[in-house]
Amino acid sequence: MKYILTIIGTRPQIIKAAALSRAIRNHFSSQIKETIIHTGQHYDENMSQVFFDEMKVPKPDHNLEVGSANHAKQTAVMIEKLEAILLKEQPDFVVLYGDTNSTLAGSVAASKLAIPIAHIEAGLRSFNKSMPEETNRIVCDHTSTLLFTPTQAGQNNLVKEGFNIKSNPPYTADNPGVFYCGDIMYDNSIYFAKIAEGKSNILKKYDLQKNQFILGTIHRDNNTDDPKRLNAIFEAIHKIAHDNQIDILLPLHPRTSKILKENLKPETFKNINANPFIKIIPPVSFLDIVLLEKNCKMVMTDSGGLQKEAYFFNKPVIILRAETEWVEIVENGTAIITDAITENILKAFQHFEKKKDLSYPAIFGDGKAAEFICKKILEV
Repeated sequence: MKYILTIIGTRPQIIKAAALSRAIRNHFSSQIKETIIHTGQHYDENMSQVFFDEMKVPKPDHNLEVGSANHAKQTAVMIEKLEAILLKEQPDFVVLYGDTNSTLAGSVAASKLAIPIAHIEAGLRSFNKSMPEETNRIVCDHTSTLLFTPTQAGQNNLVKEGFNIKSNPPYTADNPGVFYCGDIMYDNSIYFAKIAEGKSNILKKYDLQKNQFILGTIHRDNNTDDPKRLNAIFEAIHKIAHDNQIDILLPLHPRTSKILKENLKPETFKNINANPFIKIIPPVSFLDIVLLEKNCKMVMTDSGGLQKEAYFFNKPVIILRAETEWVEIVENGTAIITDAITENILKAFQHFEKKKDLSYPAIFGDGKAAEFICKKILEV
């Protein structure tokens, strides 16, 4: 019996953990025991607890209730609290996801205690170290014993950083095992898309028609907190919605919704509120977002996760950032990086309006990444 301790702290990590917990429950319950720690990095009831309930992720055995704070303080508190739990639990592996402060804290706490780390979503790089996530993912990769990369590009990044993808057991932090396993979120999208069809009423609630609306999300600090960037994005959103008479649905974090009035120009703010085709709504559940992704015409986002989920459902995506970790979808021609530049966003929209021959080859695996990860953990 292998004992793993999974550390999560944000909504995307709760969702990703659902795939691994489901694989353990369905295929490895007699071989793997899992304990879950929720750091509380995202602590709002609508943004956290509902995801546990909806995803059927086992309730956390520990909740650190760290809450919101600046990066240094939040990470420091997490490390201190995680260390105490790790000393008590002594798991065979600590499982970490992605690139959040919870990921960074887990990697530091576990590596200091010489507890092996399995990093899911290893190898992703934006090559922009001004992003806190870039530092988090690099530190986690370089302290991990098992690195599970969702794409061949991620594996190539690790090779460039000196990782040996042909290493042999026994695996350690000095001799890590690197494995291309596909994307664990692809597992979830396949599984939950079927459930969402029967349970979500999000399309009816907002009077949305299949392939006749755009799904947009904006949450990164460099977009929401920079008035110039925020205005550029919303000026493009207004023009696209107004000129094309197409609905644009924007599930926004409460903080982002609040900041619109502060950071948008009065005229832009007025236009957004007066535009009947722009629908700003509160954050939605995972089942809702899956159904929106499956039925929308196009996606506009600064979210890394939503970029690839758009690809899962064969939807083109406009990336409201200067770079992306998912370079494959850009190289494939199904995503365009526009940054927060109005003209670029408008051009990208027009391009996808005219482009009718997009294709979506299987670059994110076969939908069984979680099972692959479990098998590798058992082999070590």
